[in-house]
Amino acid sequence: MSETGGVREVKSAARTVELLELLAARGDRPARLQELADELGVPRSSMYALLQTLISRGWVRTDVTGSLYGIGIHALLTGTSYLDSDPRVRLVRPYLDEASEALGETIHLGRLDGRGVAYLATRESHEYLRTISRVGRRLPAHVGALGKALLAQRPDSELPEGPYEAFTPHTRTSRRALRDDLAGVRARGYSVDREEGVLGIVGFGFALRYDTPAQDAVSCSVPVARLTPEHEERIVAVMREIRAKIEATAPGSGGAADWR
Repeated sequence: MSETGGVREVKSAARTVELLELLAARGDRPARLQELADELGVPRSSMYALLQTLISRGWVRTDVTGSLYGIGIHALLTGTSYLDSDPRVRLVRPYLDEASEALGETIHLGRLDGRGVAYLATRESHEYLRTISRVGRRLPAHVGALGKALLAQRPDSELPEGPYEAFTPHTRTSRRALRDDLAGVRARGYSVDREEGVLGIVGFGFALRYDTPAQDAVSCSVPVARLTPEHEERIVAVMREIRAKIEATAPGSGGAADWR
């Protein structure tokens, strides 16, 4: 049994978390009982009992036949509570509005989560609206401006060996290619994602250095068709200013909880 900070892991709790994370990762693809049992390596009967417990508490939902399972509404309620209670998210939101109004483009706030980035807040462009909000979703750090801005704050020795998942033909899938790109990020002071995560979209990412190493970053996304050299220059200038304002406003712990 694994240990965390000298405390033995509670197997039943770990299994519950693994199940919820698996269902969340599947998105709109519900799973069958046997799929879940096989994926987590637990007996079918144990998986069924766990699912029924979580269904009764709203963490898992099932269809009318009782044969398909997906993430439940209580996961949303808990996620919303996280966003509402996080002091950094509250701090940054007004500056996302300011950047969106100044640039007319989509602005994101993300946080490093292992080898991925979780999207915590978004202000959508009126010119380019996504059909699905990214808030609450997670993408690998190597494919986007947010992730690369945060990876550049860390030593290259922490990069996994690869190869990395390709999201588009422009994604950097080797450790060497990503390492070379991060060197450019450090030299410029911001990251650039040129259609590496989404075809037709360029992103500019800026790590928020109120933590060391930075955990959060903001970015601006713009369709390639609208990205002129002049507009790119203005995006970088505005986002630099927004980052400076956020970092100047970010308070110390001041007795508040120092979340990790």
